Amino acid sequence: MQTDFTPEQLGDNQLNRANEILRSCVHCGFCNATCPTYQVTGDELDGPRGRIYLMRDLLQSGDNEERATQHLDRCLTCRACETTCPSGVQYGELAEIARNTLGERRKGYTGWVRDLLAWMVPEAGRLRRMARLGRWFRWMMPAPLAAQVPKRIGRGVSNRGEHERCVVLLNGCAQQVVTPQTNVHLAELLDQHGIATVVAAEETCCGGFDLHLGDEQKALERIRRNVDALLPLVGRAEAIVSTASGCGVTLKDYGRLLADDPTYARRAARIAAKVKDVSEYLDQADLNLEASQAGKRIAWHAPCTLQHGQQLPDGVASLLRGLGYELVSVSDAHLCCGAAGTYAVLQHDMSQTLRTRKLDALTADSPDLIASANVGCQAHLAEATRVPVVHWIELLK
Repeated sequence: MQTDFTPEQLGDNQLNRANEILRSCVHCGFCNATCPTYQVTGDELDGPRGRIYLMRDLLQSGDNEERATQHLDRCLTCRACETTCPSGVQYGELAEIARNTLGERRKGYTGWVRDLLAWMVPEAGRLRRMARLGRWFRWMMPAPLAAQVPKRIGRGVSNRGEHERCVVLLNGCAQQVVTPQTNVHLAELLDQHGIATVVAAEETCCGGFDLHLGDEQKALERIRRNVDALLPLVGRAEAIVSTASGCGVTLKDYGRLLADDPTYARRAARIAAKVKDVSEYLDQADLNLEASQAGKRIAWHAPCTLQHGQQLPDGVASLLRGLGYELVSVSDAHLCCGAAGTYAVLQHDMSQTLRTRKLDALTADSPDLIASANVGCQAHLAEATRVPVVHWIELLK
């Protein structure tokens, strides 16, 4: 793609990187074939190729800011386009740069909701208190917000087990409040197999939430806090384990995100290199695992952050099949369920459309359970189906 940044603009690290990404795009349009929103609307600007043009104009000259905002907000950042792209365009990174440019310009109701989410969700204690309050006032909340009030409210796990082998287990922010059973089950599972779990008392949100909202500075603050919290623990740990694929994809990117920070660059890279999705860790841990719900037929939903972001599309399915589970056929498995962090609130109608499509695919072969690997997907899908939705870790013993 042709670009026209000035030499002064290219002196800015982010704009220079945006220029590199933009120029790698050959505008072939293959990305549109796997873009969930383009499949719904058929609008070129709701596909990656159209959004790339809008982002180019926005970053070069500030043109089309309103249209760029509208169509970039409608983007899930599922990164299916990256999996499809023959030229290796780093669309997610480009969208991150564009969102950072737009981040502070939202006004009105949408701006207020974004500010509320940014204040509430990344702080687990605050989210827990607001969730309890939300149960009393759900009836008077706007539908997109009311749908996010969790049915159960929990806490993060503590250190568990005293074994020679150990891992650092990430509690996350939303996950420990909304789906606390995931890490509880994993900690118990590892303890039974002779592996201790250690948690960082000062762990905070991974930073992904703020990046999604376009607040890079806040995200980097949280990332530095996590680096400081995790670094003292990684010496003897086999891995830093994430059971939320949305957190894992951000943590693995810490090295890039802090590459220009002279104090934190090497520390962040060390943390990122140690992070493993729980499926990666269990694949290498040499444990004698068994099925906890043998005989169940499972519909496996691979979150976008796992299959496209972390490029781990097959590990969980292979592990579950190896334990004897029958995985039912799921059409269009590459498509997003519509959760996507803040998306289910800020783009409620599109999110529901995508969820309906995904649930139709997941339940077409009448599974006993739906399994996923990320708190957002799990809660989003469970809200609209009678089929139990679990984290796949709960299927192991």
